[in-house]
Amino acid sequence: MAQPRTVLNTLLHEKKRKISGGFYHKMQVDFAYNSNHIEGSRLTHDQTRYIFETHTVDGVAHVDDIIEAANHFKCFDYILDTVHDPITEEYVKRLHFLLKNGLPIDDDEDDVVIGDYKKYPNEVGQIQTVHPREVASNMAALVCDFAKKDTIDLFDVAEFHARFEKIHPFYDGNGRVGRLLALKMCLANDIVPFFINDDSKMFYYMGLKEWQTDNKKERLLDVFLSMQDDMKCILDYFEIEYDKSEIRARDLIQKHTT
Repeated sequence: MAQPRTVLNTLLHEKKRKISGGFYHKMQVDFAYNSNHIEGSRLTHDQTRYIFETHTVDGVAHVDDIIEAANHFKCFDYILDTVHDPITEEYVKRLHFLLKNGLPIDDDEDDVVIGDYKKYPNEVGQIQTVHPREVASNMAALVCDFAKKDTIDLFDVAEFHARFEKIHPFYDGNGRVGRLLALKMCLANDIVPFFINDDSKMFYYMGLKEWQTDNKKERLLDVFLSMQDDMKCILDYFEIEYDKSEIRARDLIQKHTT
């Protein structure tokens, strides 16, 4: 591997060479398992890994869970293939389409829209989200604001994520699409990536709510920083380079509010 062994270079190299058991392999399985699991997927980590490795299912599993796991692998690859592309409304819609494509839909489920914005209002955690008629304008403002930034750090990733989840533009899959977008931002800007596991789920949801309703930012940043610490242990094991600077939530907040 001629290029420096950074997170992005390693993922791209191992994906291209179809290397088994490496960092790309682990990230695909761990990211899909954790992101789907906190949204209610009943697949085990071993089942998720088996689907990735063999494209078959080991044991009894729900059809929707299997499809969404396989689709998440495609989303992860799409992120890598387009890592330096700008985040646009069409890009976000494409991610949603890849995630939800192929799921069984009943004829009377007219609320199910794949790859486009929701048709009916919804709530998340008893918080009202943006009304469907205002989603397009809110999403346009979100991606425009992000595109104007000269440099991106973890605060910017968290801010985009909190705003995206408050908009909740799709009928379903918002959390997973939002976390995939956060992954893209991290990879494109040399920020240590992360995923939300079951142990951090409640703090993550609390952090989102506090950012969205009370303008309190520290908890969500602390969750992301804690998950980055877990990722750094993985990076150390695979001997992958990353920025080892110590960052605190309060320092990020101060930087963006002064």
